[in-house]
Amino acid sequence: MVMIAAVVMIIPMIPRTATTILMGTATSMNEPSAGAALSRLMTWLSPSFPVGAFTYSHGLEWAVEDGTVTSAAALTAWLSDILRHGAGRSDAILLVTAFRAASGGRADDLREIAELAYALQPSRERRLESGAQGRAFVTAIADTWGAPTLVDLAGRLTPNPIAYPVAVAVAAFDHQLPLTETVEAYLTAFAANLVSAAVRAVPLGQTEGQRAIRDLAPIVSTVAADALLASLDDVGGACLRADIASMAHETQYTRLFRS
Repeated sequence: MVMIAAVVMIIPMIPRTATTILMGTATSMNEPSAGAALSRLMTWLSPSFPVGAFTYSHGLEWAVEDGTVTSAAALTAWLSDILRHGAGRSDAILLVTAFRAASGGRADDLREIAELAYALQPSRERRLESGAQGRAFVTAIADTWGAPTLVDLAGRLTPNPIAYPVAVAVAAFDHQLPLTETVEAYLTAFAANLVSAAVRAVPLGQTEGQRAIRDLAPIVSTVAADALLASLDDVGGACLRADIASMAHETQYTRLFRS
């Protein structure tokens, strides 16, 4: 009886986190802290994550050769339109709707969204860009972090790949990452990758590239916020010149990028 009393007296002195673990009520590993969630998004969407993002220019390489994008100002204008009226906006809406379908356990809806995302690509190279990155993302996540819903979806879509924004959305759901931060991080990485392509292809200096990313940040936030209020009926684009650029890139004589 004396020993039991001693334990009762000691437990209140243990820090709250340790007490929580002792009582069996520790936070699930599937619900990361805000810092852990941010770290995961930074890892998955960083240039070092093995999806080959650096090999794609989204048709930008053709726009450089064509003379449309030859300066930092022209690059910012080009990417602003893609974010607001092209693939940036559509990808954001697809990501949001896929995340919500996964979180609602709507497997059939999720599959339809994934099929739509892959079918929407306007050219062969853009289809490669989204599909190859999506497939590589699934493989990397499955081999390291794990994501059961994502792996299951990939199996049901075979032989077609999962479009990249849908793959990111489902992995984020599997790891209980916040949707708002996920869509904004995705768009930030999308813009930064194309700026990196322009730094090499125009070429631009690193400082000019960073200024472009800075100037695009408010647009990224706006597009992400709008996507959270949108539905699949809102998917669509009016960035025809960027789509045509991706088609023209297929026959461009000298190329550094795959799209």
